[in-house]
Amino acid sequence: MSASQTSDVPTLLVKIFGKDRPGITAGLFDTLAAFSVDVIDIEQVVTRGRIVLCALVTKPTVSSEGELRATVHSWAESLKLQAEIISGTGDNRPRGSGRSHVTVLGHPLTAEDTAAIAATITGTGGNIDRIFRLAKYPVTAVEFAVSGTETAPLRTALARQAHEIGVDVAVVSAGLHRRAQRLVVMDVDSTLIQDEVIELFAAHAGCEEQVAEVTARAMRGELDFEQSLHARVALLAGLDESVVDKVRSEVRLTSGARTLIRTLKRLGYQVGVVSGGFTQVTDDLKVRLGLDFASANTLEIVDGKLTGRVTGEVVDRAGKARLLRRFAAEAGVPLAQTVAIGDGANDLDMLNTAGLGVAFNAKPVVRKAAHTAVNVPFLDTVLYLLGITREEVEAADADQA
Repeated sequence: MSASQTSDVPTLLVKIFGKDRPGITAGLFDTLAAFSVDVIDIEQVVTRGRIVLCALVTKPTVSSEGELRATVHSWAESLKLQAEIISGTGDNRPRGSGRSHVTVLGHPLTAEDTAAIAATITGTGGNIDRIFRLAKYPVTAVEFAVSGTETAPLRTALARQAHEIGVDVAVVSAGLHRRAQRLVVMDVDSTLIQDEVIELFAAHAGCEEQVAEVTARAMRGELDFEQSLHARVALLAGLDESVVDKVRSEVRLTSGARTLIRTLKRLGYQVGVVSGGFTQVTDDLKVRLGLDFASANTLEIVDGKLTGRVTGEVVDRAGKARLLRRFAAEAGVPLAQTVAIGDGANDLDMLNTAGLGVAFNAKPVVRKAAHTAVNVPFLDTVLYLLGITREEVEAADADQA
C-alpha cells in the first residue's frame, strides 16, 4: 500500500521486548500470519542483548482481533517476552522536507552531549526519525536520521553546538548519492602520516628546529605557504639524495590510515593524496597503499645532491583545491560526491571545494571553516562520517583474511 492508501486504515502496533535469542522475529510473524494481516512497517533493535521488535500491521476482522491479541501475548509469554498491542490508524506521520544524516563522534559520548545535540536538532525545526550506532570503538559513533529541516542551517547550528560541548558532528544530505562511488582526497603531513616530511629531511640537515618553527607558522596561516616552502627547502641544500630512502623509512602512518584506505577501496571509492610535501615520499606512499592519485612538490636533485629548490608548479593552498577538481574529473566523480581531509590552513580551499570537508585534528582556523571536524587520533573514524559501520569494516577484513 502507498502512504495515501494507509493513511486511514485501522492498524495495530505490536511491540515485543525482552531477552534476545534466535527465532523471535520469525516466531512473531508466524503468529501474525494466521490472521491474514498486512505488514506496513517493521523496526527492530538489539541493545545489550535485549530486543525491541515493533511491527505495524493492518487490523484483522473485528471478530478475530481479540484472538490475535491473546495469541500474541501467549506466544510472547512462552518465550518469557513482553508484548504490547496498540490500536490506531494509519502509518507514521509523513516526514518533513529536508532530510539529513547527522553523525556524532564522542570519546566518550555522554548523555549530556546527546541531549544537547538532540535539542539543537529540534531547535532548527528538525525531527529525529531514527538513531543507530555505527561504532563503539575506538570512539562511540551514532547516527541520527533527521527530517523537517534543510541540511545547511542544521549543519551550521550543530557545528556551533559541537564546538561548545567538545564532540565531533558531521551533517550530510540524505539520498542515494551517500553510498555512491566517491573520491576521497587527503592531505599527507599530519593527516595521512604523523610526521611533517620536511622536518624529517631537516633533521638530517641539522636544521630541524628552524624548519619546524616556519612550518608551524605556515600551517596556522601566519605565513604565505609558497614563500615558507622555498625558505625551508633552501635549508636542505647539499643533502645527499640517499637521505630520501632514509626519510621514507622514517614516515609513520596515522593510526587507522591503512584501515580507512583499504575499506574505501573495497567499497569502490577512489582515493588520492595532495601534499605540500614532496613526491619523493608521496610516490612511495601511492605504491605502498594502492592510491589512485598523488600529487606534491618535487625536490630538485642534481649530481646526487639536493639543490635547495623545488621544480615545477608549487602545490599550495589554491593548488590543492585545483588538484581535487582535476582528480574528480579524471575519476568521473562530481565534486558534490568528493571528500577532502586535512589539518592545515593550506588545506582550507580543498576542504571547502569538496562535497564534505573534514578537518582532522586541525588547527583552530581550519576547524572553524571546515564542514566537520574529527578530533581523535584515528583516521578511520572518517568512515563513520560516510555512514560506514565498524561491523562493515570488520566483515570486509574477515572476507579478505
